[in-house]
Amino acid sequence: MRIITLFFLLLAHLGFSQTAENYLEKIRNNEALLTAFFQQMPKGGDLHHHFSGSVYAEPLLERAIAEDFYLNLETMAVSKTKPEKGNWQNFSTLKSEGKLPFYEQQVMQTWSIKDYNGSVPSDDQFFDSFMKFESTIKGHFAEGMLELKKRAISENVSYIETQLSTIPCDMNVADLSDFDSKLRQAAAQKDEKAVLKLLDELYKALQQKDAKKYATDFNTNFIAKLHKDLKIDDERFTMRYQNFVLRFMNPVDLFKNLSIAFISANDSKLVAGVNIVSPEHAENSMKDYWLHMVMFKYCNSKFPEVKYTLHAGELTLGLVQPEDLTWHINTAIHIAGANRIGHGVDIAYEENSYDLLRHMAKNNIPIEINLTSNEFILKVKENRHPFTLYKEFNVPIIISTDDAGILRTNMTEQYVLLAKRYPDVSYATIKQYVYNGINYSFIQDASVKKQLLKDLDARFKTFEAKFSKN
Repeated sequence: MRIITLFFLLLAHLGFSQTAENYLEKIRNNEALLTAFFQQMPKGGDLHHHFSGSVYAEPLLERAIAEDFYLNLETMAVSKTKPEKGNWQNFSTLKSEGKLPFYEQQVMQTWSIKDYNGSVPSDDQFFDSFMKFESTIKGHFAEGMLELKKRAISENVSYIETQLSTIPCDMNVADLSDFDSKLRQAAAQKDEKAVLKLLDELYKALQQKDAKKYATDFNTNFIAKLHKDLKIDDERFTMRYQNFVLRFMNPVDLFKNLSIAFISANDSKLVAGVNIVSPEHAENSMKDYWLHMVMFKYCNSKFPEVKYTLHAGELTLGLVQPEDLTWHINTAIHIAGANRIGHGVDIAYEENSYDLLRHMAKNNIPIEINLTSNEFILKVKENRHPFTLYKEFNVPIIISTDDAGILRTNMTEQYVLLAKRYPDVSYATIKQYVYNGINYSFIQDASVKKQLLKDLDARFKTFEAKFSKN
């Protein structure tokens, strides 16, 4: 409260000539003043957003305790029922034995980066956390969505495009398992024509297994129902959803899920697009990366209206071999045809990176910048981060949070880091990034996007008026 008060006292003494832009220049090196400034500044849309990683650990832990989940005393994973293997104890017993406060602290430090001390690699700390708290998310999407909406409104974020859930599918594809080896053999030869032919055969087989019913059920009984029942959209906030698939799956299972994800996005205005997630440097992710990109190309040929953003180049020197840094973003754009790129951290290592950057700029393919995420997971920040490279080549930039809950951050902090670390970025440029969060969203309804932009105009007018008062 004192910081906010100081903020307005300073404004009162700056005179009529004060503007948001010149005030920002005066506070560049003061994080408290920057926080007060950006907390109140409109922030458009958060387009790189994972639902389960954006809910803070506190309510998840509270739920696990209230429902008396079992806790693995070694890994800090939780389960609603007691697994047969492992050292599991329910929370009520831990409480009765006086051990609950200790384990609450351990859980918080395992499910998020709270008090991170480097005892495990940062990428493992981040990616391993999801499975540990996953069971607290199931059946409780509503609570998380409302938490995210409330937080967004409080910090003047007007739109979130979140990756909410994979699409449940119990389709039996055991009879199609031969396609795994065939696809990988063709991919090893970079025989795109052969891969596309195999995918066409596989796609037809999946349609015979009624793939569409899984998409329809997901759209109707999960997405639309939640969205409507919770009254997510209102005059202050809007949310849309991205379907996503998991990189670590074998080709047939991944393509099955990808096909259903595209069908779902094609049939629902609430499903804004499609994505692919999981550690990009993991074994299957690296082995099948090119194949995955061809799969997106194939699905795009079937559903050309569906938009997709791809996690690409979330890699750095040392995490993988140098040659593995040279082609992921190129392939995501030139083969998969991505509409946006998430992370793009290895761009400086990409083959013909200048040509790639020019192509992104010319074709309005934006980059989703996640400063806190890239700093923690990859140890890439400040002038090691390619933000300036994208900026210099006029690639459209979107500022986003990635996984604010696990990373213990929010959208305000992303803009604080941006303004402090890159002092050549003007207020006008930052404002453009805010608008990019709406303009480059995958919202299908043009009237919704138009209203969000109109609302953003009004929000900025109100915000900037504060700086003309004496």
